[in-house]
This record gives sequence, C-alpha cells and structure tokens, in this order.
Amino acid sequence: QAQLVESGGGLVQAGGSLRLSCAASGRTFSSYAMGWFRQAPGKEREFVAAINRSGGSTMYADSVKGRFTISRDNAKNTVYLQMNSLKPEDTSVYYCAARPRSYSSNKYSDYDYWGQGTQVTVSS
Repeated sequence: QAQLVESGGGLVQAGGSLRLSCAASGRTFSSYAMGWFRQAPGKEREFVAAINRSGGSTMYADSVKGRFTISRDNAKNTVYLQMNSLKPEDTSVYYCAARPRSYSSNKYSDYDYWGQGTQVTVSS
C-alpha cells in the first residue's frame, strides 16, 4: 500500500536536464517494481521507464532511451528519473507507479499505485 509523491518537475529549455523524484511511504517499497509514465492533455498515458525491485534491470521507451535513466534507492524509499537532452515533445505530466511484483512492466494497467504527477515543460 504505497503512497507516492513526485517532485522535481518544472520548466526547462530544450537540451536541458531535470531529475524527477518519487518518494514512497510504507514498509513494502523495496518489494515493488516501479515505473514512470507520462500523459499529455488528451492523450493516453505513455510508458517511459521501469525498474525491477532490486534495481538490477531496467526498461525504457524507445523515445527516451539514451536520454533518460531510471534508478532507485531503496534505503531512501525513492525512485528517480534523470532526464537529459530534453525535447519539447517530452512536455507532459510525469507519474510514478508501483507494482507489487518483482519484475517491472511497461503496461500502465499492471501498476496498482500511482502518484499525483509532476509537470514537466520543455521550451524550444
């Protein structure tokens, strides 16, 4: 029963960087796989990145691979999304999600717990 709170969003110029954080409360964070999704107005929620519960395996959407990095620090109950070389197309609300499984997933329906989202706006 994770409670997730995203932070770190904001306005950045194209080519810049941001690091998003997702702070989780509860006793079971280390047993959850975690993911990042994003959703622009009028569009479906889109997979961005995911990480398994140990942090040893990650997956990325093709659109962000090579630019974004997902990581986790179980000691701090926090998941991060480092975003480099940002593009205007990355503008969206970013959500973190928790999945009570060992393996990560790129399907939003596989995640049980969601944060409220943090806005990322990339100007050209």
